[in-house]
This record gives sequence, C-alpha cells and structure tokens, in this order.
Amino acid sequence: MGLFDKLAGWLGLKKKEVHVLCLGLDNSGKTTIINKLKPSNAQTQDIVPTIGFSIEKFKTSSLSFTVFDMSGQGRYRNLWEHYYKEGQAIIFVIDSSDKLRMVVAKEELDTLLNHPGCSLRRTAVTDIKHRRLPILFFANKMDLRDAISSVKVSQLLSLENIKDKPWHICASDALKGEGLQEGVDWLQDQIQATKT
Repeated sequence: MGLFDKLAGWLGLKKKEVHVLCLGLDNSGKTTIINKLKPSNAQTQDIVPTIGFSIEKFKTSSLSFTVFDMSGQGRYRNLWEHYYKEGQAIIFVIDSSDKLRMVVAKEELDTLLNHPGCSLRRTAVTDIKHRRLPILFFANKMDLRDAISSVKVSQLLSLENIKDKPWHICASDALKGEGLQEGVDWLQDQIQATKT
C-alpha cells in the first residue's frame, strides 16, 4: 500500500470495500447485471454462462464492491454455501419471465435464508440465518413479454416473510441497465447504515 493510499485512508477518502454474493438460478442475468454495473470501458461485450464463480469489481460514490458472481446451474449451487461467510450483502437475481422455475428460485432462496452454518473447533462459522445481511432482489428481464411484475415475483417468493433482514426488490432490465442504479443505491445505503 502506497503513501497515497494510506493518506486517503486517514482522510476518509478511500472507499470501503464490501463483499457481495450474487446468487440466483442460471440464466437469470446475474453476470449481465454485474457487467452493466462496471464502468463502460471495463464491460465485457460477450457474456457467457458462469462456470463455478467469477469475481468482479465495481464502485459507487462511496463503496468499492467485490462481487462473487456464483453460477446458478444446479450442479454448482451447492458451492454457494462455501462463500456465505465472505458476504456482507446479497444480490439475488430472478428471471421474472421464467414462471416455471420460480418455485426452484424460492427453494434456493429458502435454503439460503435458513442456512444454519456449522461450527469448527467450537467457533461458529458465520452463516446467513443469524446475520442481518441486506438482500437486494432484481426481478430481471422485465423487457420480455412473459415477465411478471416485481410485486408478483415478491409474492411468489414470499419475500414478506423475511423479517430479520432488510430487503428490497427492483424491476430490472439488465441489457438496458434499467432498475440497476436504484437497487445499488438502496444496497449502498443499507451497507453504510450497518457500518455506522
């Protein structure tokens, strides 16, 4: 770390780094959303399905986000729990046009929210269930004809039952970037509120 970085840290100019887990079923638009949040000169033109996970970064006015973009393919979802302890917030992406897999998305969300964690040598490994992590939901692909509203997505996922964590749902179109800034602004506010 250079002198400028140290000085910026002392003056409060350095952005706080936040680790975010980006979860959801495959083909929901997770990678496209994360790509759209990066500066335009850092965006990838060709988005391919994530295998395993990738790590991406983007910044807002006051935070530096490191995002663990986790594959949503069935065979990789069991890997999600290995990254829970890293997360300070969650972005959960739903394909709002895929009504058939909405039940699967709800099952994965319930598994995530009820993850008990485990203990190693009598020290609790941080879990999701007992932490007050903010969760941002993107009801994505609102541009598609079969898309259902974010209110309906919220009902199908029973989001009103989440009482112990702050959450917010945004209608989004990742290709155009619609709804993304609103969601990230909410997430930034929640993260800053928990840090103070």
